[in-house]
Formats: sequence, structure tokens, C-alpha cells
Amino acid sequence: MPRPPAIAALALAAAFLLAACGGEDRDTQAPSKPLGVTAQAGSATSVHVMWEPVTDDTGVTGYEVFHQGRKVKTVPGSRHMTDVDRLTPNTAYRFTVRARDAAGNLSEPSATIPVTTPARTPDDRRAPSRPTSLRGRAEGRTVTLTWARATDDVAVTAYDVYQEDSRVHSVPAGTTTARLTGLRPGTVYTFTVRARDAAENSSPDSAPIDLTTAPAPGDGPPTAPTHLTATALPGSIRLTWTPPRTAAPVKEHQLHLNGRFATTIVWGAEPPAGTATYTLTVTDPPGTRYTLKLRAKLPDGTWGDFSAQRTVVIGQG
Repeated sequence: MPRPPAIAALALAAAFLLAACGGEDRDTQAPSKPLGVTAQAGSATSVHVMWEPVTDDTGVTGYEVFHQGRKVKTVPGSRHMTDVDRLTPNTAYRFTVRARDAAGNLSEPSATIPVTTPARTPDDRRAPSRPTSLRGRAEGRTVTLTWARATDDVAVTAYDVYQEDSRVHSVPAGTTTARLTGLRPGTVYTFTVRARDAAENSSPDSAPIDLTTAPAPGDGPPTAPTHLTATALPGSIRLTWTPPRTAAPVKEHQLHLNGRFATTIVWGAEPPAGTATYTLTVTDPPGTRYTLKLRAKLPDGTWGDFSAQRTVVIGQG
């Protein structure tokens, strides 16, 4: 049966109203254009691209990196750098970056940044020397690192900054400083630096440096164990550290080995006063590399923050 004209008109008006309301709720605003884009050749076949965080009315969910209009990399919104690998040596490239939000809105492309990869050195198998004199300071949620130049039989092309075992930053060979932003408040970070040449040979890690970012307003006292040392012995690793100061003695610590929970260290009614010591038995062959860190069980039953990370190699003191 055909609808009366009045009912049809009301239905049509309701449809328009719903469409209008849906349109108002829909996110149509694109993120801002990425600024501060840099592209640095880290080796003959890789380029490190960095940019500044952008703004959006609802939040950035990812960034897309393009080479001459072709997308070559996608990273989550929390990251503001990436390495583009498998490039051709001695070749010119041009990169741009775009930001994307949850609704799929893309920002305008950033400025186009040119970079040329160096020529490969096929017979170069010698790694650069270890960077030395690593220093740093934490200001708020930002860390600044500096170090002394490394040497190489051909040439150093880049320095890579690692936070624990993850590469978080790269700078060209002419730069011996790095600035890392957007870190978590009240957190212990362990940084090392490696030098790299055009043949992708990487140096050994520099000596580590531990830096703690400023706590957020309202945060309580630090809960991470401090002064952690790890010494490789035949068949074992000896750990020493200072438990955090809490309202009651700390009787338990979790030990994480190579990024995974390994064991719980439990003391009886009288936990050690001051420095704590624990020896971990290991059965892997000499030359095996281990990373270790701890966290304490607090009086309220929760686990505190992790200590700085330490790295040891069995067979090397």
C-alpha cells in the first residue's frame, strides 16, 4: 500500500536528519603535515627516516613513508622513525612521510627529502671500533646522549642508538649526539651506541649508560632496583643490586633473562639489608650473550618498575 504523502515526507525528513547526525560524528579532519623530516643513509642499502610527531583531533594511528609516491614502510603512531632497507648502493632516493588517523584520513605529504646511499665496499669485513665516552642527561621526558667518534678501516657511516636490545635512533657519521623524546616518566632507560659502516658491519656496544626520566606529577618514590651489576663467571652469573626503599622490607624480586621471566628470588623473614646478591646458574656454552634485569615485589603486592638492564657474555668477565 502506498504511504500517505505526510508520512512519506516525515520519513524522508528523518532520513536526512539521521544522515546529517552521522555526518557530524564522522571524523573528516586529516592529521597535520609531518615536519622536521630527515633521511640519512646508514649503510649502502639502508636509510634512516625520522620526523616530528603530528597532531590530530582524534589521534594519529600510523605513519606511511613513501619513495617517489610509492609506499615503502608503515609504522604505528607511537613511532617517529624507521629504517628503509634493501635499497640499492650508490643510488639517489627521495622520501616523504604522511600521517594517518583511525578514520583513514591522510595528512598532506611532508616535504620531499633527498638522500643518496653510499657505494658498497664488497671486501670490507672489519667492524668499526667501539664508541667510547658515552654520556647523557635526562630532562623531563627527553634524553640527550653524546659519545666519542669510532674508527673504521674504510669509514663509519652511521651510529645506532640502542635502548636495551632495540635500535631506537640512528645518526650520520658526522654526528656524535642524539636526542630522544617522548619517553615514559619516572622510568630507567639503559642506552648503548654502536658504529656502523657501509658494508653493514656493526661495532661492539659502547659501555651502557642508565638514565632516569623525571617522575610524573603525583608519582610516588622510585620502585626500581638500582646499582645492578652482572658478572659472568664459569657456569654462572653473579648479580648484585640495591632493592628499592619501601614501607616494608622487599622479600621478592623477579629476574628477567633475555626479555623473559626466568625466576623469582625469594628471601625469608630477614631479607638482606643494603646490597642484595644472587648467583644464577647457566648451562649455555662460552660466548653466549645474556641480558638481565630485575623488579621488586612491593608491600602492596604489586610489582615495581624494572631496573636498568645489564648484558654479559659467558666466558668473558
